[in-house]
Amino acid sequence: MLENVSLALQGVWSHKLRSFLTMLGIIIGIAAIITIVSTIKGTNEQIKQNLIGQGTNVVTVQLTQDGYEYDMSWSDPPQGVTPLTEERRSELEKLDGVEEVSLYYQRQWSDNVYYGNTNFSGSVYGVDSHYFSVNDYTVNYGRGFIDSDFTQHRKVALVDSNTARSLFTGENPVGCTIEMQGEPFTVVGVVSKNGGSGPVINSLQDYWMYAGNGSNSIFIPGETWSVIYRYDEPQKVAVRAKSTDAMTYAGDNVAKAINETNVTSDKVKYQADDLLKQASDLQNLTSSANSQLIWIAAISLVVGGIGVMNIMLVSVTERTREIGLKIAIGAQQSRIRWQFLTEAAVLTSLGGLLGVGCGIGLAYMLSHVMGTPVAISGSACLIAVVFSMVIGIVFGLAPAVKASKLNPIEALRHE
Repeated sequence: MLENVSLALQGVWSHKLRSFLTMLGIIIGIAAIITIVSTIKGTNEQIKQNLIGQGTNVVTVQLTQDGYEYDMSWSDPPQGVTPLTEERRSELEKLDGVEEVSLYYQRQWSDNVYYGNTNFSGSVYGVDSHYFSVNDYTVNYGRGFIDSDFTQHRKVALVDSNTARSLFTGENPVGCTIEMQGEPFTVVGVVSKNGGSGPVINSLQDYWMYAGNGSNSIFIPGETWSVIYRYDEPQKVAVRAKSTDAMTYAGDNVAKAINETNVTSDKVKYQADDLLKQASDLQNLTSSANSQLIWIAAISLVVGGIGVMNIMLVSVTERTREIGLKIAIGAQQSRIRWQFLTEAAVLTSLGGLLGVGCGIGLAYMLSHVMGTPVAISGSACLIAVVFSMVIGIVFGLAPAVKASKLNPIEALRHE
């Protein structure tokens, strides 16, 4: 086998231009497939980042009616929904795929919130002691909530860094008093999100979809929520999944568990805000379209295989006397077949390797032009090289069989 490979490499090197032109179809086909597969993976990652943000494993489980969020700003609390307790929250954390759970209230667009004469525009949250851990917040300065803030129903607040800039206009907000529904709350700290980026907002529709998840937020202890709003409102649930891919599973598990124990109404139910499924649906849509491109690119591999068969048939004709001499001195037909099959496989494998290199280069180029992440598929590269070798064997089989069946007498007479 090693001898056959050595002979094949010598043959490729001695006919460099002819060998390159023969491999060109294989190179183009493999490069096209690697580029398309890498572009699909990169586009899928971009879709996921656009929808759920990079490094974010949190899914929101909230009360819905007819598939839409039940808005407490305009509606009375629904009948048949009991509040979630700390004990129930602990039970939800034990569900599969769930890392941590937080219970909270939210007014997405809050009225009657002021600092002096400045009106606040943003969201107000009534949170528990787990909220900032689940959503990956850190205290920039001042302090966070402590246990006594919850147990003693203290009227204290935290603001995010955007609110600190827009509402307090350069003033240190710590120690300042904001008025919420006529009640004074003392700001004790400023918080901001850590790590990964949020969803990418490219349009007004995206802005409305993600509003309330980002800028201008005020946080108060959940136990004081009834001071400014209603005491019997159902909470929302923030679920940190163990991984991004587990978000759908974790969110569905939590929603199902809450509906079984805390919801008796047929009109409303808790539902996970499944952004990961939306990302998956978009990924499947783009992948199905791009799969057609892969099949089109594969046609060039067939063309390349035909070129390999053609050049191997020419090679058999050119080397008729050599083949006849080997058969005459006792070479078996299987040895002749393996020699030509090896030459065809080496030729297409080299084309496959060059195609993989070209495909990776094109993938990086397209990534730079399109602004999508680079996602080279190692398995696709390996499969491409193996597939190119298989093409060499398949299309080299007929010339190899022809060479092995030459009549040695006629072969030696061949001019």
